[in-house]
Amino acid sequence: MHYLVFVYGTLKKGFSNHRLLTGAEFVGAAQTLEKFAMYYSTGTPIVLKEEAVSPIFGELYRVDEKILAALDSLEGHPDWYRREQVDISVDDGGQGKRLETAWLYFSLDKRGMLVPSGKFLSEVEPQW
Repeated sequence: MHYLVFVYGTLKKGFSNHRLLTGAEFVGAAQTLEKFAMYYSTGTPIVLKEEAVSPIFGELYRVDEKILAALDSLEGHPDWYRREQVDISVDDGGQGKRLETAWLYFSLDKRGMLVPSGKFLSEVEPQW
């Protein structure tokens, strides 16, 4: 069985935890349809469901059960992050956009500095 997972932080291409997505299929650049709040704390972004600030920008992947279990372990689901399904707008590589429903990891703890753009750009230094 395969699952769609939306990633917005260190699991994206070029970031430290992307290796956990080895074997996953990159579906496309994506963003949430709903507005949520992204915060930045010690090199890591978190997203809160309870605040509506902006869409969250990231990448969509198709993963198998093994990869999903590894992501759950990394995120501490369900104790530190809660995995929930949300509606995502996916870039179809120049063909337009399509809608998908995907898993997204929401933080259970508000911390750090608000990222009003909803875009995580750097693990080292905030760039917004």
